[in-house]
Amino acid sequence: MALGWLRNLRRWPLLAQLCAGGHWLDGTGAEAMSPRTRALGARVRDASVARSVCPYCGVGCGQLAYHREGRLLAIEGDPASPISQGTLCPKGAASHELLTHPGRLTRVRHRAPHARSWTEIPLEEAMDRIADRVWESRRRTWVEEQDGEPVRHTTAIAHLGGATLDNEENYLLKKLFTGGLGMVAVSNQARI
Repeated sequence: MALGWLRNLRRWPLLAQLCAGGHWLDGTGAEAMSPRTRALGARVRDASVARSVCPYCGVGCGQLAYHREGRLLAIEGDPASPISQGTLCPKGAASHELLTHPGRLTRVRHRAPHARSWTEIPLEEAMDRIADRVWESRRRTWVEEQDGEPVRHTTAIAHLGGATLDNEENYLLKKLFTGGLGMVAVSNQARI
């Protein structure tokens, strides 16, 4: 009877961890792991990694995007980034969900004037509509002169750029929209 009790006591996981291999251990190393735990691996094991930049505020924090077979697995801060050194704010840390959430819209939605519901339209059609409306607004509101001085601009069109663009991209957009289209209301999300 006493021998059976002792055998059962030796099978108790705590004692098995503390005296594994015939000598006493502290129970915090490999002896504390179950076979299932030993078989676990990182979720990004054998995944490819791409360096990226966080799409939020415009600081330019570096991110590592882990992917396998066309599927995004995880996004984390890039320790090699001179800006963020591997840290991300709460928004940057949630970038994975931004891209993989089942509620994310992936098609262009349009609600016609006075309509009560949205309809999906092809991207090409949406881009053509935007271009047509920009040119029509520019044509209709173009100001060639004001008080006898040439101004050549329109105040009917504005552009609000994303903060994830770098300085060179913002410079080119400013030149295109002010010099090319005559827009005077050009700003960037980072200023708001």
